[in-house]
Amino acid sequence: MEFRTRVAIPVSDVPINHSTGIMLFGSCFSSYIGSQLQQCKFTVDVNPFGILFNPLSISNAIQRLLQGKGVGEADLVRRQGVYHSFMHHGEFSSPDKQACLDAIFTRFTRATNALQKADLLFITFGTAYVYRWKETGEVVANCHKFPESDFQRARLSVHDIVEEWSALIEEMTKYRPTVKWVFTVSPIRHWKDGAHENQVSKSILHLAIDELQKRFEGVVRYFPVYEIVLDELRDYRFYNEDMIHPSPVAVEYVWQRFAETYFTQQTRTINREWESIRKSLDHRPLHPGSASHQTFAEQTMLKLREFERKYPFISCEEEMRALRVKMSAI
Repeated sequence: MEFRTRVAIPVSDVPINHSTGIMLFGSCFSSYIGSQLQQCKFTVDVNPFGILFNPLSISNAIQRLLQGKGVGEADLVRRQGVYHSFMHHGEFSSPDKQACLDAIFTRFTRATNALQKADLLFITFGTAYVYRWKETGEVVANCHKFPESDFQRARLSVHDIVEEWSALIEEMTKYRPTVKWVFTVSPIRHWKDGAHENQVSKSILHLAIDELQKRFEGVVRYFPVYEIVLDELRDYRFYNEDMIHPSPVAVEYVWQRFAETYFTQQTRTINREWESIRKSLDHRPLHPGSASHQTFAEQTMLKLREFERKYPFISCEEEMRALRVKMSAI
């Protein structure tokens, strides 16, 4: 007897391995998946503009990377002594104007390089609602706690999203002909919109992605994060205390379903081997500086070298460099 409705997900015809160039954009779930991929040593770039929620802001971010159109001083706004970019998440904001610009520029440069090698773009839509800054009419990615009266709230239509993204996918295909897209809808409810309005918003996102799949058959795919959380894990024990964000257990389960869908057996084997090494790297010794700790660190270094020899397409230089620093302090 089955006591839950399991979402059937066929194994993807777009496999992901450690040589796949992956970029993730969008709301929290892109960050969740991206973090897991980073921990497993995949070639990945996650949210170079920070977490973005609406389809227009996500599209704008990718277009700017394609065009090499960075952010300058004129693009910044200031409120209560802090500089912000309406195109970026608050993690880039700073009381120091130059520090804000430097953080944006550094991240932009890295993402531009990643896009040149991207094989897969993973996109998570969070909401169909957008906020337009009345002063310019531009859609902002983050309001940065500016007065609500400074913005006009609107809901995108399926047509709005499909036309915007069709143009972007066509442009990206010219830039990287073999690139694939995986879209998903965040299961995190925007409760401040209201229960009904949130549902309408999510429905618009689903319909838009469905239309993009039809227009770009063989290029656009869908991964059902929304359905997994709301249908398979339909219990409050799978949510954090706010009863809105999925719990770590739920996120881990989504990651498992993601791995089942996109990873080959060899990729999963590599992940298991790396997980063992990562645990050794994260180990906190009971007696730092002891002979046993020195031996443990040396054994971990040998494991790193063997792993890199076995899988030359995965670099462990960063971990070995950090381990050398720890060993020199023992």
